[in-house]
Amino acid sequence: MLLQRNKLGSVRPPKRCRSDMDNISTSDIVIINGNSHPDLANMVAERMGLKNGGCSVFHKSNRETIVEISDSVRGKDIYIIQTGTKDANNNIMELLIMAYACKTSSARSIVGVIPYLPYSKQCKMRKRGCIVSKLLAKMMCTSGLTHIITMDLHQKEIQGFFDIPVDNLRASPFLLQYIQESIPDYRNSVIVARNPGVAKKANSYAERLRLGLAVIHGEQKEAESDEVDGRYSPPPTRNSTPQHAPSSSRQRTTSVSVGVPEHPVKVKPPLTIVGDVNGRIAIMVDDLIDDVQAFVAAAEMLKENGACRIYVLATHGLLSSDAPRLLEESVIDEIVVTNTIPHEIQKLQCNKIKTIDISILIAEAIRRIHNKESMSYLFRNVTLED
Repeated sequence: MLLQRNKLGSVRPPKRCRSDMDNISTSDIVIINGNSHPDLANMVAERMGLKNGGCSVFHKSNRETIVEISDSVRGKDIYIIQTGTKDANNNIMELLIMAYACKTSSARSIVGVIPYLPYSKQCKMRKRGCIVSKLLAKMMCTSGLTHIITMDLHQKEIQGFFDIPVDNLRASPFLLQYIQESIPDYRNSVIVARNPGVAKKANSYAERLRLGLAVIHGEQKEAESDEVDGRYSPPPTRNSTPQHAPSSSRQRTTSVSVGVPEHPVKVKPPLTIVGDVNGRIAIMVDDLIDDVQAFVAAAEMLKENGACRIYVLATHGLLSSDAPRLLEESVIDEIVVTNTIPHEIQKLQCNKIKTIDISILIAEAIRRIHNKESMSYLFRNVTLED
């Protein structure tokens, strides 16, 4: 399957995939969307031969969210396309209110299509905080959603927070195809993990493409696993063996005079590369590009070690703050992301950003769920063919 380029430099697969979209019964399916990514919703509806449902989402002067659904949804299957952006809190409230409005209007099923799930990085306990992604999952289930379609979760275990089915689609087939068809001499490439936490994903790409693997060890910025939390707080110092314990028990118990031993502090080594990148094309892969300082620092080290060209590939391109400027000024040659998150403004600020359209994957997932077909095809096959 050949990728098609439009005038903006985005990459689009063909409009049709192997399964025929025309066998969808249009009488009982409605696609609606919020304000997060209307372009993606329109592309999905167009690929399925459907019209976007009449749903208006706006904010009052006091910033309250108002949802008005003009078409009847009674007894129908509703698909709400709402992704996460930099305005994550409004995106979430719009989704919850739309789902609850459909629930109270007697919709048969309500499927949330959330290409990028907000708060997915907050899936672990940090200090005296909470696991926000679990709270978000409970809110979505309570609002009336009966199914979730998302893509490349930060951690696959997030699916366990939901009490409803979750389909975690993969964007890797599109990114792998981009490498094979759009990177000249990609056989001379090496897949790079910018930290050990991404090594598993990078190894998967390297095995599929039969390329070498390099891992950047040590970071200037602390990793998530190194953040201080409440587990490192030492308890009050006291003798571990009670004074009233029998003498025989005190003899068998090792006494620690300073109390519970203190947790050793992690000391990261300087930034080093495990693997050979000299004279090779370096391709960094990740699930999300948001704060780009780490990518820029990794790219500079790759360049110092002889990498001839540097690419960054990721599923979600959030690109917050001054990320476009930093990327434009960096030694990175190209940044490739999918359109799970709108980033047209960032593309105007940085000519290195390329977009891959994944609306065909979402459309096929909706078609299969609506027709009660197996989803395994989307996980088993590397590419969607005509």
